Amino acid sequence: MSPKAKTSLLIILLLAICGFALGLGSVTFIYGKGYSYLLDDPKACVNCHVMRDQYDSWNKSSHHKVATCNSCHTPENIYFKYFNKMDNGFMHALKFTTGTFKDPIRIRQHNFNITMQACLKCHGDLMSSTLHQEPLREGRSCVACHREVGHTH
Repeated sequence: MSPKAKTSLLIILLLAICGFALGLGSVTFIYGKGYSYLLDDPKACVNCHVMRDQYDSWNKSSHHKVATCNSCHTPENIYFKYFNKMDNGFMHALKFTTGTFKDPIRIRQHNFNITMQACLKCHGDLMSSTLHQEPLREGRSCVACHREVGHTH
């Protein structure tokens, strides 16, 4: 086989692999309703069955009418928001595909920090009270005392 034919064959093979990956990725994105994660609708969070309890309990919570999942679980900055959503989506897909997720699911530390910042953004004025100063100095989180506020899980 001539070097030109080998190069052509290699190009065709690479294009076929790229086409297969793009096709499979597109089907997966559409089947998994990946587009819904670009929106602010909390129903997107129940695309994955494991989030049903969190969604149902949020629907009954005091935050239901004033906050969505993104209000508490994504950074305020739009670039960091979508980067965080992409990172979480990839990690969720990886862990569910490989079966390595913990049940019940657990929030990762950087996502927990984002949630804490969201609490303080909306409720920072309450932090000046003596009641809240000591727990914050001790490094306790808002959910240490207010565990059931956003959702029960």
